[in-house]
Amino acid sequence: MTALPLRQSPPAPVLPYVALVVGMLSLSIGTTFAKGLFPAVGAEGATAYRVGLAAILLLAVWRPWRLRFSRADLVGLALYGAAIGGLNLCFYLSLKTIPLGVAFAIEFAGPLSLALISSRKLIHFVWVGLAVLGLGLLLPLSGAGQALDPTGVALAAVAGVFWALYIVFGKRLSHIHPGPSVAMGMSVAALVVLPFGVAHAGAALLSPSILLAGLAVAVASSAIPYSLDLYAMRHIPRRTFGVLLSAEPAVGALAGLVLLHEHLSGQQALAIAAIVAASAGAVLTTRRAPPALPE
Repeated sequence: MTALPLRQSPPAPVLPYVALVVGMLSLSIGTTFAKGLFPAVGAEGATAYRVGLAAILLLAVWRPWRLRFSRADLVGLALYGAAIGGLNLCFYLSLKTIPLGVAFAIEFAGPLSLALISSRKLIHFVWVGLAVLGLGLLLPLSGAGQALDPTGVALAAVAGVFWALYIVFGKRLSHIHPGPSVAMGMSVAALVVLPFGVAHAGAALLSPSILLAGLAVAVASSAIPYSLDLYAMRHIPRRTFGVLLSAEPAVGALAGLVLLHEHLSGQQALAIAAIVAASAGAVLTTRRAPPALPE
């Protein structure tokens, strides 16, 4: 069976946006579960669970070996998977020292850059500028009660670079069904992160109780959101998709507050609100455009 272009009728206009929102919720909840594993296996071990187990699940469901990929397809899938691996590892390492919502917001610098590059109208720069303002309010590294760990900030920023690459490389896989694409990409990501997890946690990764929790993390924070993301990317304009993702810091902050009891300062909450406002403004002022990926 050959990896042929995907041909299907266009989805209802709202479905890609619903998929994106559900993916963000699943990602945030799954990440809070993963942070709970840090004392047992560290951030590296939690990343190995998230990516490795998700790869196994996705391979079992989609069985991408039934397809024949061209050399260009394999290169694209390798780049896509490497971006997923780097994104996950750097982001989880950042969570060791900075709150979940803040890490999401800093990480958003990657998609924000894509939004800026593809912006053409003045109003789009207004919304991107508001998102930049929010990021600026999040980044003071000193100050009473607001200091952020520089290493955590740097790791979240590097994760943002990988996030931008994830979007770029994901769009290049438009001619392959999202399921096999994610399965192959996650498998490459597992090859990237597993050595770090094994080196840090070792045999602790095989503990049955921890392994079960890791499975929940893999499903909630990787298998579901990455599949929904790739579907959404096919039907949402790139500028809109990039800025829409700015809602993730608010979702992450809420998940952190409810599930991890991570309280943000007033300035940090204001910053996240500015980023969310930029997302809403981008949606309201973007005309309906052709899909982000060709059918």
